[in-house]
Amino acid sequence: MASIRILRRRIKSAKNIAQITKAMQLVAASRMKKAQAAAIAGKEYAQKIYEMVTELAARTEVTNHPYLVRPSVLTGKRLLILISTTKGLCGGLNSNLFRYCLKAYPNFQKNDIITLGKKGTGLVVRLGATPKADFSDTVPFVTAVPAVVDMIVQEYLAGQYDGVDIIFNEFKSAMRQTPKHKTILPLTLEVASDEKKEDSDFSEFLIEPSKKEVFDALLPHYLENQVRDAVLQAEASEQSARMIAMQNATDNALSLIDGLTLLYNKERQSKITFEIADIVTARLAVE
Repeated sequence: MASIRILRRRIKSAKNIAQITKAMQLVAASRMKKAQAAAIAGKEYAQKIYEMVTELAARTEVTNHPYLVRPSVLTGKRLLILISTTKGLCGGLNSNLFRYCLKAYPNFQKNDIITLGKKGTGLVVRLGATPKADFSDTVPFVTAVPAVVDMIVQEYLAGQYDGVDIIFNEFKSAMRQTPKHKTILPLTLEVASDEKKEDSDFSEFLIEPSKKEVFDALLPHYLENQVRDAVLQAEASEQSARMIAMQNATDNALSLIDGLTLLYNKERQSKITFEIADIVTARLAVE
């Protein structure tokens, strides 16, 4: 009898878990659609602003721009922006990102690190370092982008770092998110060739007040867009990974319920069989 009660409790617990994970899956799916749409729209904007910057770079003298020049004195130290998640229950998204970080940067904790996401902050602390700045409480993370950009620009132009890198999960699809890192300072621009300049749509526009002034004004926006695009990619990756993780958890809970129900029915049938046998035996004894 005790085993039947235990099985009944386990079945009830598994059903409750399945209901919770199913609800979390639906919430994550709804958020994923919004985050995915924002990430795709952000990519299109990033591509357009990149085309504008490269076109202007090809028509102006930009070799001495502070965003494009490496520091004259190298410090051997980089400023890293680590974008992780604040909440868990998103499968191996964070663990894959952290393994990638430690592989890409063997001396990861010796660099200065800006974190967006409490999971990333926890990693930095476990490695014995202290985040230079933590924007994990700024929700959504995209609202922290201007402050992050202002900080990294000031630090970089002061000559404290050889470069600034951003580390995040790139959104490929709902089933695939890939850890990635890229250098955002100093900026690297692919200058168009003379042949491409002639074919470009920009040749039809008159740029005022001057190409260099427009380029200088546009470059900070381009840098901010690089960080914003990474944040949007990371958010879309988080919601996609959580949706898949909760779907797998729901499937596992339902599978567990099926197994426990089968075992419960066997135990119940066995109990009934023993009770019938006791009744028959008692009747035979009376006769």
